Amino acid sequence: MRTLLLTGPGGTGRTTLAAATALTAARQGTRTLLLGTDRDDTLGAALGVRTGPAPTRVEPRLTVWRPDPAQGFRDGLAALQDRAASALDLLGAARLDPEELTPLPGADDLALLRALREAALAEAHDLLVVDLPPAPRALALLAAPEELRRCLRRLLPPERQAARALRPVLGRLAGVPLPTEALYETAARWELELAATEAVLADRNTVVRLVAEPGPAGADAVRTATLGLALRGLRTDLLVANRVLPEDVPADSWLGGPLAQQRKTLAEWHGTHDVRTVPHLGHDPRGTDDLAALGAPGAGAGAAPVEWPVTDRLAEDGVLVWRIPLPGAVREELDLVRRGDELVVAAGPFRRTVPLPSALRRCTVDGAALREDTLTVRFTPDPGLWPRGH
Repeated sequence: MRTLLLTGPGGTGRTTLAAATALTAARQGTRTLLLGTDRDDTLGAALGVRTGPAPTRVEPRLTVWRPDPAQGFRDGLAALQDRAASALDLLGAARLDPEELTPLPGADDLALLRALREAALAEAHDLLVVDLPPAPRALALLAAPEELRRCLRRLLPPERQAARALRPVLGRLAGVPLPTEALYETAARWELELAATEAVLADRNTVVRLVAEPGPAGADAVRTATLGLALRGLRTDLLVANRVLPEDVPADSWLGGPLAQQRKTLAEWHGTHDVRTVPHLGHDPRGTDDLAALGAPGAGAGAAPVEWPVTDRLAEDGVLVWRIPLPGAVREELDLVRRGDELVVAAGPFRRTVPLPSALRRCTVDGAALREDTLTVRFTPDPGLWPRGH
């Protein structure tokens, strides 16, 4: 299945474009599932139908699904209480009634990640279109599976599970039940679920599409989002310039200023992105006829993978060079920290901890430079670790 993730600055018609894109793909003959993330039924307002936790058929090849994060939160809490029953009884804790709870902050994001994984693994559709939250939240959401897996591995390293056979003995010696077994089982289940979600995001058939209005604010937001996506190694296929004003605006019209800003921004975007424009209809699109009139681009054929190649320059300069593409990065806002076999890369407001390729783990960092939107990190072989004769 192909997966198309749409995000962009808030208030730029991202949800409308997600609906229009899914509609275009469906009318081109692709079995399409449109996944919504807003608690309010903004997708339903755009499509002219009511959507909710039950998948809704809009047209023969278009289905819309908007999961209920509250129900997922209640179900998860009930399962957690069941697994921790012995510990809760030991502590004399009263059980919580799931129906009395409201979701905690972050429950929406976890529900979306779960829905993304389930929808991408389903076989009933050929294309999954996801209306992600606005760009800042979407970038944090897309980073969550990798970061959570890393935290789990640090807190509960797999090699420590070798001691699991001793836990029943320790429990009898202590005289109280130990919840460690359940802890490791939960961690293992989370690891599998997070790995499955991360695999969806890393799949070659998954791409991110940015939606923004051409103008100064949109240009700044696109620049930041592009940097965040590049640092995560996520592929983008298109930048959709939404609500584009017509060129035949009278020179003395008050729209002359916005039109000049639009032209300038579009010229910049065409130099750095594959851009598609969607016209301003003069009103908020409502219903499938309006969505079709937008002429939104379909799913496309995907995008080239993002590569971080290691260049061997041992013979010439005695170093290995790791090239990390970071479009839009500013030298003064870059930071690098080597931590064991990992490299912490900070670029603007974003930070990522990445494992070093095997060859670079036997090297020391010799320097770094930012040139032409690419961060190059130089590594010198460590004589104590590098094989002799190389």
